[in-house]
Amino acid sequence: MHINECFRYLHVGLPDDILQRKLYGDLDGALKLIDRRLEADAVPEALRCCLTAQREMLLRRGEDYPYTKEEALAVVREHISDFSEEEFEERVDAGKIGWIYMNGERRFFNRFFQSMCKSEPSFGARAGVQLPGVESAGTGTAGEGRLSRSARLMKERGSLSNRIRIRAGVRMKDEIFEPGMFLRVHLPIPAACEQQSEIVIEKMFPEGGRIAPEDAPQRTICWETCLEENQEFYVEYSYVHTACYHDVERMQEEGLFLTCPQPDFFTNEEAPHILFTPYIRELAAELMKGAAGPLEKARRFYDFITLQMKYTFMPAYFGLEQIAESCARNFTGDCGVFALLFLTLCRCARIPACWQSGLTAEPDFCGAHDWVRFYVAPYGWLYADPSYGMAAVRAENEERRRFYFGNLDAYRMAANNAFQAPFTIEKEHWRTDPYDNQLGEMETSDRGLRYGEFERSKEVLACVELNDSIL
Repeated sequence: MHINECFRYLHVGLPDDILQRKLYGDLDGALKLIDRRLEADAVPEALRCCLTAQREMLLRRGEDYPYTKEEALAVVREHISDFSEEEFEERVDAGKIGWIYMNGERRFFNRFFQSMCKSEPSFGARAGVQLPGVESAGTGTAGEGRLSRSARLMKERGSLSNRIRIRAGVRMKDEIFEPGMFLRVHLPIPAACEQQSEIVIEKMFPEGGRIAPEDAPQRTICWETCLEENQEFYVEYSYVHTACYHDVERMQEEGLFLTCPQPDFFTNEEAPHILFTPYIRELAAELMKGAAGPLEKARRFYDFITLQMKYTFMPAYFGLEQIAESCARNFTGDCGVFALLFLTLCRCARIPACWQSGLTAEPDFCGAHDWVRFYVAPYGWLYADPSYGMAAVRAENEERRRFYFGNLDAYRMAANNAFQAPFTIEKEHWRTDPYDNQLGEMETSDRGLRYGEFERSKEVLACVELNDSIL
């Protein structure tokens, strides 16, 4: 079994004595007990895999939580000098500031301040910080919001297409590099899907990168080489991304799905995160009570997430457990977390749903992003982007929120059509993200690199509508 397959057994759970040490933050004690268990011969294979993955998760656990309370307060007070300890604790209690125990002391999430600036417009204004984000604030013509313009044109024309060119790269940090070392490098590239056509690899450096087939579930270009000098690995690619408009209000009125047999593909569980736990089953049943057909059920799931939950930045997915169910309990998450919850609820309701991810690709912004495809016969594949819907709520734009149930904009690059899928040329060691790939992966002959050990870049070089107007 490949090492990254161990994550499929996380739902087995830790033995109580190890779990107690983990929750208290006694990482050394937890690691010692895990090693003792792994040395035993009678450990069932499923538990052995779970312990193996948990061991590596524990080794990385502190990376996302570097701040003491005093240090976290100091981060905020650099921008808001009168920010009080009471305000801080109120946000902790409200789940807006993430934390864990490390040796019995609370340690706080490294991106908590940025997360509050993004999710709380009033807090961001008070701090004087406006973050660029995947939910565009960009403007197109005549000052009209780009995403609102995109939705309007799709409704008027039936579709909108952009020809997009992107440059993406990765580079090992100099302090990690050693002359003569072996490197295996992966960068995501556009995959074949119904939205994308005319995919061209325009340039790569160094030459000789191996390009995965267009239908690879997580498509990459891969280099395997020994380096005498540190360097960047990069790729430039172009493609046409077409977003077709789906009038879900009309579909709902027609009601054809009420008499049309629905398929059963993509309705399965996929451990460890897409699981129909008792709570997920109860939640799905509660939300879709009285709903007529799959489209209305899916809309109920989308409304629940976008109207009831709050966006927060998340730690690296490497260290997360029970992502969909945790989101349903905590009412917080980011684009991938919300996508997984929506996907899981759909599958639990026997509505086919699958993962899609890659980049947002606007003329002035490029960012990692996740969303979902779901299937309703006789109409076929529709789309849902709960994170963009939630951003529309923050912007008090109900029309845009409703648009992102059934539709996406044309400012996307889809590299991944499956969650937790292997690469065509698989990594030998732990992946940086064992579930998704938006920014690239690097490994040496000895180990996979963590996010803090290599630099990532991405840039939209061109974004042109097919009628040749440039936004």
